Amino acid sequence: MLAAPAPAALNKVVCIALPDMAPFEFGVICEVFGIDRSDTGGPVFDFHVTAAEPGPIRTKLGFDIIVTEDLSAAADADLVAIPAYDKGTPVHPAILQAVRDAEARGAWVLSVCSGAFVLGEAGILDGRRSTTHWMYTDALARAFPETRVDPDVLFVEDRRVVTGAGTAAGIDACLHIVRKVLGASVANNIARRMVVPPQRDGGQCQFIEAPVVDLDSDSFASVTAWMLENLDRELPVEELARRSLMSPRTFARRFRAELGTTPTAWLNRQRLLRAQQLLEESSRSLEEIAGDTGFGGAAVMRHHFLKVLQTTPTAYRRTFGARRAG
Repeated sequence: MLAAPAPAALNKVVCIALPDMAPFEFGVICEVFGIDRSDTGGPVFDFHVTAAEPGPIRTKLGFDIIVTEDLSAAADADLVAIPAYDKGTPVHPAILQAVRDAEARGAWVLSVCSGAFVLGEAGILDGRRSTTHWMYTDALARAFPETRVDPDVLFVEDRRVVTGAGTAAGIDACLHIVRKVLGASVANNIARRMVVPPQRDGGQCQFIEAPVVDLDSDSFASVTAWMLENLDRELPVEELARRSLMSPRTFARRFRAELGTTPTAWLNRQRLLRAQQLLEESSRSLEEIAGDTGFGGAAVMRHHFLKVLQTTPTAYRRTFGARRAG
């Protein structure tokens, strides 16, 4: 039987500020990991903002952020995060070494948007898959030919190195790490406080096609809400299309155009998320959870867990259910 891999700790998080960094992407890292959410049952991270040379750090928008800690705080961090920056700006050698050291000791390393170029310059993308903002994917591939760049995803995880795509995809990448280490319930708690979706799958397209002119912007709001309320049922595209007053072919095409993925892939991801929550928070049997989430049986649910999470439902419950109870 496949056992769940022992999750890395996620207590100490260090964000490295660098010259010409993007304030939004920097703020995303601070928002996810830097806020005490214990009042609503959320996590508290030991969060630090550091710099190679503490003091005023000029952002790409022209204002300064005052950083008081140096890179020594990164020496024992469970996660080292690099925000987006002007990729033409030279990177201090000490930052590159901090990234190398984190990867070498098995810590998580995260980049948001163009921060992937720092990881590439540090050499830790060699032999790994990666991504960045779709505007920069060709440049990343040219600069670091030993990494396999995927231009069409929100984030990539490859052996605890996570590269996020542009801007808001950084939220997805951050929450992915939280979910991987601390479980779906903790990630959902943070997402609820941030008023963002708890999960957009990493394989979702970076950008969504512009909808046709006569497509109402919230045309799928009601049908997706109904899908979430009826996960225990079989939900063929034909039925979903009827509820949306479309042909199956038009429904599938417009669903992908608006949501960036297929109806089946979206539905399977929601079923998996619901199953994760039930495994963490309930004592229901695997067969009951499989029925409640529409997988039909424990064997099918196990297949989806192995495919997406690389672990089994039993191992997932052992890891995250016991931790939550404790």
